[in-house]
Amino acid sequence: MDWNANRDHLLANVGKLQQLSPDTVKGYLTSSGAGRKTAHLDEKMRQLIALAVAVTTRCDGCISIHGNEAVKAGATREQVAEALGVAVAMNAGAALVYSTRALEAFDDATGT
Repeated sequence: MDWNANRDHLLANVGKLQQLSPDTVKGYLTSSGAGRKTAHLDEKMRQLIALAVAVTTRCDGCISIHGNEAVKAGATREQVAEALGVAVAMNAGAALVYSTRALEAFDDATGT
């Protein structure tokens, strides 16, 4: 995938959506920028978290945007890899937790 082209295409389409539904995009931008106002985390940390969440939600557009923003914020490849390791662990952890729920549902269905 050409991530730079993906990002450019996405931003152009967000611009088109903004013309049709400005409050939708404004709401997203307000939510997205809220952390910058409190500044409890620096920009690099916010982008590393966003990139890890983008992986867990399987959002290619988010990956292209937040990967680029992580670079701008000074993230290293090693820091990105560590953040992605957290995403992997969270997905595995969620699968583990939901596996117990699936077994409970199965047990309820069988009356055991």
